[in-house]
Parts: sequence; structure tokens; C-alpha cells
Amino acid sequence: MARVTVNSGICGFNTSITANSEDMQHATLRIETGCPNLKPLEAVSLDVDAYLECFGKIGESSAFDFVRGHCKHPACPVASGMIKAVEVACGLALPKDASIHFEDAR
Repeated sequence: MARVTVNSGICGFNTSITANSEDMQHATLRIETGCPNLKPLEAVSLDVDAYLECFGKIGESSAFDFVRGHCKHPACPVASGMIKAVEVACGLALPKDASIHFEDAR
């Protein structure tokens, strides 16, 4: 199991993502979020093939498809956090925090 918390930035909404895998190839994703746009996704889980999810083209994944119909902001990092959780749950990567840090915004 991997659990990831995504702080989406200026919107202030946090999303908790849990990925579970029994066979190290397939994972089930669930989210809990403060984002009103993504809130409906809490009621469903997403089953993915880790190899398709983690080694496909950027933006062409089940995670991006999952949030695309609900998310209003293209820079939202929730789908990326979902893929990171799958990587760890399936043993395709070690757990390591990722971040976006503004050095100088002006």
C-alpha cells in the first residue's frame, strides 16, 4: 500500500490518495479530497495496470482520465500524485517526496 498527500497549492485543497496492489502489477486507487470539483471521485475507486499507468505517455493514463472530467485546472497535481502512488504500491519506484518550488515568481 502507498498513501500520498497532495497539497495542490494556492487553492488550498489537499487530496489523500491510497494505492493498493496485491500482485505488484495492478493497483486500486481511492482518493479523499477537500476539492469540491474532485469530491464526487471519493465515491469510486480506480483499478489500473501499473505498467500502462507509469510507463505510458504523459497525460495518457487512467489517472488523468479519472480526474479530467471533474478537474477545472490543468496544472492540478492530483493525477500525478495518483501515478506516483501506483509506482510505489507496485514496487516500480521507492517512496520519495516530489515538489514544485517557486524560486522567484516576479
